[in-house]
Amino acid sequence: MELLEIQKLPTAENSAIHLHPSDNVAVARVPLAPGQALRIDGVAFEAKSSVPAGHKVALMNIAPGEHIYRYGQRIGRASRPIAQGEHIHTHNVSFEEIEFAYEFPEGEIAIPAPPRDMPTFMGFVREDGRVGTRNYIAVVAASNCASYTSELIARSFLGETLPPGIDGVVAFPHGEGCGMTAGADATQLRRTLSGVLAHPNVAAAVIMGLGCEVNQIDHYLGPNAPRTSRLVGLTLQGSGGTHGARDAARREIKKLLEQCSAEKRVEVPASKIILGLNCGGSDSFSGITANPALGITSDMLAALGGSPVLAETTEIFGAEHLLVRRARNRAVAEKLLGFVRGYKNYLNQFGGSFDDNPSPGNKEGGLTNILEKSLGAVAKAGVSTLNDAVDYAERITVPGFNFMNTPGYDPPSLAGLAAGGCNMIVFTTGRGSAIGFPTVPVIKVASNSLTYRRMTDNMDINAGAIADGEKTVPEVGREIFDMILRVASGERTKAEILGHHEFVPWRIGPVM
Repeated sequence: MELLEIQKLPTAENSAIHLHPSDNVAVARVPLAPGQALRIDGVAFEAKSSVPAGHKVALMNIAPGEHIYRYGQRIGRASRPIAQGEHIHTHNVSFEEIEFAYEFPEGEIAIPAPPRDMPTFMGFVREDGRVGTRNYIAVVAASNCASYTSELIARSFLGETLPPGIDGVVAFPHGEGCGMTAGADATQLRRTLSGVLAHPNVAAAVIMGLGCEVNQIDHYLGPNAPRTSRLVGLTLQGSGGTHGARDAARREIKKLLEQCSAEKRVEVPASKIILGLNCGGSDSFSGITANPALGITSDMLAALGGSPVLAETTEIFGAEHLLVRRARNRAVAEKLLGFVRGYKNYLNQFGGSFDDNPSPGNKEGGLTNILEKSLGAVAKAGVSTLNDAVDYAERITVPGFNFMNTPGYDPPSLAGLAAGGCNMIVFTTGRGSAIGFPTVPVIKVASNSLTYRRMTDNMDINAGAIADGEKTVPEVGREIFDMILRVASGERTKAEILGHHEFVPWRIGPVM
């Protein structure tokens, strides 16, 4: 059954969605009861057991050891005999890592020049040529020791009338910066905080330290400063403690406010959008509605010379061969696979597996293992050429589709995307999510109508209309794209209205 043919009222023909001709499963669009009549691709049968909405039902008898296919790809093996019409999930599917024969690109795919005519938005042009979608002053803690003070400084401006054009003074508290090794872990934290300080959505910034932590504020000042202007460094120990540091920061910020209020939105091309693609609280509908719709958006932006950025290395595992096939050249493909191998080694240090990724909520939503989850997750990136792959929090500089090495855990993933320069983020969710970011607008797309209705305070777009038969995947993709342009021009997202300011850098090393 074609997805676009699904009607809202359940019938034998449309109660389950058959995604690919080679799939031996279909996905229940509505809850299926034992004995319920089904007709998939002209074959009539009955549900043998209850199948929750979003879960898989067997289209044929499957013998033990035979592969289970969804999206035309293997997602596991039957761990026992499975009868036609039976519920397929963790109780009868075994997980196995798949060894792929990767199809590497043989040559070089040129990055096309952006079209002359394209949509525009109203943004803040920065001195390095990047464009902000917001105009914040950031107060960034160098370490956990300065986090409370950074929050105190930002809170002190609540209720005050700020100059026109200033979106606010926001804090970046976190639990890192001291008690950590001075090697790769500290380097990654400094890269992350530098990306936050120099973000195009940040007009000016304060870096606040205690004074004696591992992550000294000197790393952000002087010749290696992440920004060339409007950056102030202070410490509690050098300012007389918490209140002294708060008062000193307020004096500096008041000077910065006057400078930053001169920044005005101007019309800029959509190619200036660097779009983070993230998902969280996924369900089985995520790979059918919200993620493919975002894939349409991603391809639209990439064609304009913008930069959609897929993240979450743990959620491309089992689907990385599809991205390798799309790489611009062999070097980009090898960088991507290097991140997958590196993450596997990282997990092995703690006795972990990629299949530890699906959460209880993911499984309750119908996702059986990481292979199934990843195949749906990569749909966020559409079909465009993979032009570059970068490490966590590295700046995005190449136009077109990029990949960033981040955890699947949403807070540090968003932190990495933002530090890399993403001035917008679209976040798809099936079970529901309430996350945001201090300086980057986060648009939430629900994969099903039930979650959208339950969490209307948090959701911006309902991709569940696709499964309901009310809209097509391209229509919702266009809806997301249009909202990106409006939000980039100043319209606030639900996460912004609610005041979500989550910030969690990725801690990779030991606690000292």
